Parts: sequence; structure tokens; C-alpha cells
Amino acid sequence: MLRQYKLSDYRFRLILWVAALAVLGILIIGSANSDYQIRQIQGLILGIAVMVVVSLFDYTWILNFYWIIYAAAAALLAAVLLFGVEVNGATRWINIAGLQFQPSDIVKIMLILFFAKYFEVREDKINKLKTILFSVVLIAVPLVLVLEEPDLSTSIVIALVFCVIIFMGGLSYKIIAGILVVCIPVAVILMSIIMQPDQTIIENYQLTRIYAWLRPEEYPEISYQQQNSISAVGSGQLYGKGLNNDDVNSVKNGNFIPEPQTDFIFAVAGEELGFIGCCIIILLEFLIALECLLIGKRAKVLSGTLIATGMSALIFFQSFVNISVATGLLPNTGITLPFVSYGLTSLVSFCIGIGLVLNVGLQTRKY
Repeated sequence: MLRQYKLSDYRFRLILWVAALAVLGILIIGSANSDYQIRQIQGLILGIAVMVVVSLFDYTWILNFYWIIYAAAAALLAAVLLFGVEVNGATRWINIAGLQFQPSDIVKIMLILFFAKYFEVREDKINKLKTILFSVVLIAVPLVLVLEEPDLSTSIVIALVFCVIIFMGGLSYKIIAGILVVCIPVAVILMSIIMQPDQTIIENYQLTRIYAWLRPEEYPEISYQQQNSISAVGSGQLYGKGLNNDDVNSVKNGNFIPEPQTDFIFAVAGEELGFIGCCIIILLEFLIALECLLIGKRAKVLSGTLIATGMSALIFFQSFVNISVATGLLPNTGITLPFVSYGLTSLVSFCIGIGLVLNVGLQTRKY
């Protein structure tokens, strides 16, 4: 469970990038809504402590319980639907003894662990139809449960991370090409069906968000949040208006975006730190994802590579979705910006994931 490691193998650079991004997030959260800053600081302290502890546990020992991890993930998501707390029309949280947390955040990490071991065990059979179909069934279970909350953005990110893991697990390029040949026209047909007013594939509010994204002037009551976010990012120009500014026209002081410290934290960053601040955030997210990839490249076994690659993909895709929504590149959908947005469950979950990657780095393949 615990092993002897060399301090020289510890990837302090990865911790530095994470700490720098999280501290920057705390500063932006404090500017957006000072009531949440102290709790985010407490969350970071807890997250760093958990990260260090997890980094010392042998990930290969943890993966021995991969079926238990999968069952626990499914149980957590099912518990949300049975006993969850509804907030703003979505049931995504569980309240235990006054502590409220979002299970889907930790489930992302649990699924990365599960599929890392699952595909390692079946490395020689990954291109078999049975293995592919069964893995699709396994990922479909949590995806359906997350969609029922409803949480479309999280389900999309989980699906994308799964695709990266199965590809890195050794899926044949021929199979990938065949899947793309089938999926691309299916996706086009599906989108054309979804855009019909009487469709039943997605919820009406989700369809309305797509319409509001495409034609914001026709849906001002739905698109105002995203349009205000775009204006806020642009208003910061090169250097921004500065943290904790008292400009009444700012996105936070004017209350143009409700709860700016969560899903639209990038709008506050763009307005107050400008283009330079936004670039720093994007660069740090990229460096963290890149460092995970580099660690995965030197992992001693396939499961280590898949854990590090899965975390890299999770950080990349979740950052991409969050920033794209804040800048109008994607329809409005709620998801946190890793290590920046307010949310203790999200922050601690990502720290756990980074801790696992650090342990992969402590057990690298020697050249």
C-alpha cells in the first residue's frame, strides 16, 4: 500500500502549477464574492493535504479494488437521484450531516481509476468486439445517471475522457476510423432532429439554450447571462480593470451574472485581469494537463499511463468547455473551471486526481 519513494522523483513542478492556479482562483473568487473566499482557502488547504497523502499510496494497490470503485461510483450517482438536494432545478448534490457535496465530481476520478485497470487487464483483448461493447455498457451506466440529474456538460466531459482512455489503452486506428465513419453522419442527423421543435431527445430547456446560443437576440431572457459574460471578458481589454474594483458596470458589482464565482468565473477573470490574466489561466491549465501527459509517458505499467492521461484529458476538456461557454463558443452549460471556480468538491476531487498522477510519477519506468 505504502512504498519507499525517492524524493528526486517527486514532481514538485506539477504541485507548483496547481498551487499557482488555485491561489489565482482564490483571488478571483474573493473579488467576485468575498463570502466564499475563506471556504475556498480552506478547501485548498484540505485539497493539498489530501493530494500529498494520496500521492504516497501505491496506485497499483488501489486499482486492485477497481470493481468496488466502479460500484461505489454508480451507487453515489444513484444516491443523488434518490436522496439528492435540488438546487436551481437540478438534483446534483447530496447533503450529509450538513455537508453538501457533488458526487459527479469525485465520480470522474473514480471512473478514470476503474477504466485504467479495466483496459490494462484486457490490454490484449481491447480490439475485440466483446470488450468494446462491454466497456460502452459500463460507461453508459454513469452517463445515464448523470444525465438524469440533469447534468449534460459533465456527461459530455466524462464521455470524452472515456474516449481518450480507450484510445490510449490501445484501440486500433482502423476501429476508430470505422467508428468515426458511422458517428459523424449519425451526429449530423441527430443534430438536425434535435433542432426540431417537437423532438424528445433532449429537454426543452436544453434546446432553448441552443437556440439562445445561435440566435441570442431572439432569446434575450435566456442568453443574457452568456452575453454579459462575453461583454465582461471583452471589457477587460489587455490588462483588466483590476481585482476588487468598484466599477458599477462590472459583471459582479452590477449583478449581471448570478453566482459569478462558479461556472462563469472566467468572465470575472477576463474583466478584472484582462487578456493577460486569461492567458495566464489558460497557460496554467495547459501546463498541468501537459505535465500529467509527461508523467503518463514514463509510467511503469499501462494503468499508470491511463490514469495520468485520463486526468490530463479531464482537465483539458473541462477547461475547454467552461472557457468556451464563458466566451460564447459553446451553448450555456454549467461546469466548473478546474482549480479556479468556487466549489470544494470540485477542488478536492481534482487534487485527489493530481495526487494519483504524482504517485504514477514516483513509479516511473527507468531508461
